[in-house]
Amino acid sequence: MTADKPLDGKCIVITRAVEQSHEMKERLEKLGARVLLLPAVSFFGPEDTTNLDQVIGSLERFDWVFFTSANAVLFFSDRCRKLGRDVGAGKAPRYAAVGPATARAAARRGFPVDYVAQEFQGAALVRELGASLEGRRVLLPRSDRARRDLPDALKNAGAEVTETVVYHTGGIGPTEPGILEAVREARVDVISFFSPSAVESLRAEFGHEVMSRLGARAALAAVGPVTAAALRKVGMPVAIEASVATADSMISAIVKHFSSSTVSQARSS
Repeated sequence: MTADKPLDGKCIVITRAVEQSHEMKERLEKLGARVLLLPAVSFFGPEDTTNLDQVIGSLERFDWVFFTSANAVLFFSDRCRKLGRDVGAGKAPRYAAVGPATARAAARRGFPVDYVAQEFQGAALVRELGASLEGRRVLLPRSDRARRDLPDALKNAGAEVTETVVYHTGGIGPTEPGILEAVREARVDVISFFSPSAVESLRAEFGHEVMSRLGARAALAAVGPVTAAALRKVGMPVAIEASVATADSMISAIVKHFSSSTVSQARSS
């Protein structure tokens, strides 16, 4: 391990969708890591788009659209495009996003982002926008597994909330040969989790016994407090916790973990 290769020899698993993992994989490899991509969740659009299409057809009646993930942006944008809806034309609603990654995804798809939550949680939008939401009509394009904290907080703030499912979250996607076996046998150093859904999906795939063995042999890394809480809820230890829900924060936390471990080992030898 050297200063420019602090992760030399470490095997790190990324459990995000493959298309969301390439940049993080490249950056970890530059730091010396061997990276395995294990898409713990897969995403697909709804078969019945009746409700979604009706919402998009009357988009101008909403005051706000809240995007809580890049996936919500992508699936909502794709459906708007198929319906011939120009999101920047006419009396458009205002758009808010949770975190800079979601805001960037929205901007790339032509949504003019008016507000970005300073905290990387959906309910932060309500806390930060506060009383201005009272009486406002808010649209939430969401996953079928989305948490209830945001719509509940909006209703408590006096907003009129419309939820529409723009994508479904499924189980483990296609993986390269040998990756599932490497994880099952705990032949990895870090497993990085980016959502509670990823935690649930791996538990369903491997079972409690294997997950417990993984928690004992590998460092489980969580991006942000929500994912960390999901791991702890099922009895899994969180060895690495990124301070905020971004890939940058996750990489920094992993590097810090092994740098601290190296220092501790040196001092005890």
